[in-house]
Amino acid sequence: MKKILVVEDNEDNRRILVYRLRKIGEFEIIEAQNGVEAIEMTERHIPDLIFMDLKMPVMDGWEATKRIRQTDVGSRVAIIALTAQAMAGDEQKALAIGCDDYLAKPVVDPELVRTKLERLLNKYEASEAVLH
Repeated sequence: MKKILVVEDNEDNRRILVYRLRKIGEFEIIEAQNGVEAIEMTERHIPDLIFMDLKMPVMDGWEATKRIRQTDVGSRVAIIALTAQAMAGDEQKALAIGCDDYLAKPVVDPELVRTKLERLLNKYEASEAVLH
């Protein structure tokens, strides 16, 4: 079963995304409320994919993504950036720091989420197979 880490400081937004993920498929879902928790959860649980809110207290998603990418685990996990207040250039900046994709919140289109999930999980699964 694929493991997904949802990093979101807003409880309502986190619940909505978790609900959507449960409707899409069978996943083990782990939750974090800030970037510090995201790094700890990534090291402890080794998710297959992370939904990373970019604007959070304690440590934002920008910094958490950079730090996760510097770990051994970080090279093997897909990261989708999430933001509600999308600014011009945010998507390019998110991709430049190591995110694989980008979604604007609130996440309302389950088919868009499903498409991104399938593409990224398959991409990382294929790269893992090449490594072994």
